[in-house]
Amino acid sequence: MTNRDKFFFFGFGQTAKYLVNNLAQSKKNFTFCATNTKKTNLKTFGKKRFKSFRFKDKFYDKKLIKDLIKSDYILVSIPPKKKRDLVIKSFGKLLKKSKFKKLIYLSATSVYGNHDGKWVNENSKLKGRTKFGLGRKIVEKTWLKFRDLNNLDINILRVSGIYSKENNVLKKISRSNIYVKERKYFSRIRIEDLAQIIKKMFYSQKNLLILNASDDKPATNIEVANFAAKLLKIKNLKPVPISKFKNKLIKEFYKDSKKVSNKNMKNKLLIKLKYPTYKEGLRNIFNNTQYFSPHHFKRF
Repeated sequence: MTNRDKFFFFGFGQTAKYLVNNLAQSKKNFTFCATNTKKTNLKTFGKKRFKSFRFKDKFYDKKLIKDLIKSDYILVSIPPKKKRDLVIKSFGKLLKKSKFKKLIYLSATSVYGNHDGKWVNENSKLKGRTKFGLGRKIVEKTWLKFRDLNNLDINILRVSGIYSKENNVLKKISRSNIYVKERKYFSRIRIEDLAQIIKKMFYSQKNLLILNASDDKPATNIEVANFAAKLLKIKNLKPVPISKFKNKLIKEFYKDSKKVSNKNMKNKLLIKLKYPTYKEGLRNIFNNTQYFSPHHFKRF
């Protein structure tokens, strides 16, 4: 019987699902387990049956221990809670003893904080002060300390703003016709490319990596909104000052402005992005998504 790679996903959201699709498409022989916040059960995703174990805050189904300690590859995509990492807190002792080959912690480029539109790379100062950035920054340090103390192959992937067929600026603009007036630089990554990056990171001979996951073209919110509006043939796009938004998370998000370099990621993982800029990514969504056709457009 051939050896199957065993994956364990702490959190089974969009990123983990796209990774499973990518692994299946590349004909990898693998099995996986995951966690969810509701209850333990047996589920199906694609053609794969998998065990989904309950894990919420400090409570978890003890049955997951057996699968966790047998895992080859572990992906942690659960965000910080009160600036602490739930996985290290609950499973640190187990992870020390387990025989995993590689663990990837999914962080975010919010750790860099505001660099006034300038370029950042993996060696840049981490100035994250927002609700997003500060928690990620503290948790990254926790993982790195844990890695060094226990001599484990723990890697950090700092992910830029994810967009996908399910969640993208075309949907937002076709619903609201507005964009944030202030000019801020952001980097993005299409979900299919992120899945490819994570897979390459897991199977890379290189270890102890800290890399950015972003595409080739950081751009301002205004450029991206205008490009989306052009595709949608919307002419009356309205700029709205950030002070007018009631959503606190949006206000936090727009405190930062930076361009995130992906050079290290591309060099170390030898990646060729499927969607190297937001233009290819959004045009592909527009051309291949039924609800952007004139017939369906009134739904928004």
